[in-house]
Amino acid sequence: MPNTRSSWKSNLGFLLAAIGSAIGLGNVWRFSYMAHQYGGGAFLIPYLIALLVAGLPIMLLEYGLGHREKGSSPLTFARVDSRFEWLGWWMPVVAMFGIMLYYAVVIGWCINYLFYSFSLAWGTDTQAFFFSNFLQLSDSATHLGGLRIPIVFSTLAVWVLCWLVCFRDIRHGIEKASLIFMPVLFLITIVIVLWSVSLDGARDAIVNHYLHADWNKINLFAADAATRKAAGEVWAAAFGQIFFTLSLGFGIMITYASYLPERSDIAKNALITSVVNCLYSFTAGFAVFGIVGFMAHSQGVAFEAAIKGGPQLAFVVYPKAISLLPRMNSLFGILFFLMLVIAGLTSGVSLVEAFACSVTDKFDWSRRRVVTVLCIAGFLGSLIFTSRAGLYLLDITDHFITNYGLVAGGLLECVLAGWILKASVLRHHINRQGSAVPRLWDWLIRYTTPLMLLFLLYLSLSGDLDKNYGGYPTDQLILFGVGWMLICLVAALALAFGRWKPKKLKRRHRPEEDDLLT
Repeated sequence: MPNTRSSWKSNLGFLLAAIGSAIGLGNVWRFSYMAHQYGGGAFLIPYLIALLVAGLPIMLLEYGLGHREKGSSPLTFARVDSRFEWLGWWMPVVAMFGIMLYYAVVIGWCINYLFYSFSLAWGTDTQAFFFSNFLQLSDSATHLGGLRIPIVFSTLAVWVLCWLVCFRDIRHGIEKASLIFMPVLFLITIVIVLWSVSLDGARDAIVNHYLHADWNKINLFAADAATRKAAGEVWAAAFGQIFFTLSLGFGIMITYASYLPERSDIAKNALITSVVNCLYSFTAGFAVFGIVGFMAHSQGVAFEAAIKGGPQLAFVVYPKAISLLPRMNSLFGILFFLMLVIAGLTSGVSLVEAFACSVTDKFDWSRRRVVTVLCIAGFLGSLIFTSRAGLYLLDITDHFITNYGLVAGGLLECVLAGWILKASVLRHHINRQGSAVPRLWDWLIRYTTPLMLLFLLYLSLSGDLDKNYGGYPTDQLILFGVGWMLICLVAALALAFGRWKPKKLKRRHRPEEDDLLT
């Protein structure tokens, strides 16, 4: 039976789903640690500028493209220029098989820790518990050491939940789930923030480490060359964080916007999605700094000695702080890890949806069959990350996919929309829907944003050529980093090789755009 395109029942449902896709695990631990590392309150300046110069413009681009062409990223790009269909496949392939495979495992960790919270099973040495008891981490990425069965089952639960949400059409699946998940997520986050900031030592950490601004960290015009270089890296990190946190370059926002009705205020929706996501990160930062400040105060150590980056913040630092709470430790742990599970799932279903929609658009296969096969294949692919070497594999794959795969995709996306379709044509379409986008947007999409993404690629490449990422051996970086990206590229090219039905690529005639296209 041919695939029939669904649509959002309400604009609120669309917004909650899009915001849910943007808000993920990184909003809690990645943003907070970057703020600590890059100047506290001063980091908000490059972060906000990055939002205005790169985040919001690309969000408008993806919403506009998806709404204009009414298709997933492969169909959308093929309608604009058939030579770019492979890029339309690259984005959801990377999202599904480059990111979701290990992201599902991390959500699984959160599910495990949600149950551990009932009895505070992590004990007093949370670092030893995480690495030795829970992960049973092997000595290298090439020494898989077998699967961790508790993680296998929690990862299976994640894929089953994604299947349950994505199995039905967008209106009855993702939209309904978002209308439940997102209010619960916001409510739990508010409770955790208020609880955290009330703890002893929280105020000092927030005032002196989170909101206190170290302006030297972002001073691009400092007299000292080393300071200028370090500041440049901070600005680049801010642009990178904005790009990743908004789910840009995945094909997700293009897909979600394709389900919008004909008359939709695209510019307003893009602004709300971007701002709410960033506000969530900023708000969650109070909870992170508050609880870490409490832990540092309780143990009599410096804040810098208590905080850690990446997954350790959630699975080592937070459990330690939860154990130190004077009362209701288990309840705090349950709420915290439930928050992470919900934030992870709302992002995870969008990664699955981007690829599932791409397949159903091109091949007209049954959505239910596609989602079922995709979730089974996804679970099987995730198994390698549930091994005792999973953390190493996750780290390497994530570094290469996010620093090269997604950034390169976003760069080419700007070329497609800014130069081939013409930014003015897309802006004209967006402005016909409601809130107006200024002409400055054309300049940003054609020049400023691509240059920033090129700069990000340059920094990543120069850093990796200077020294091996994470100290991993070169052969492991090539095998699990470069190799994984090449597999995704081959898959994208293979999917683009098949023919579309002529009616699929037929574009609606828009007389109002005739002059703009010539």
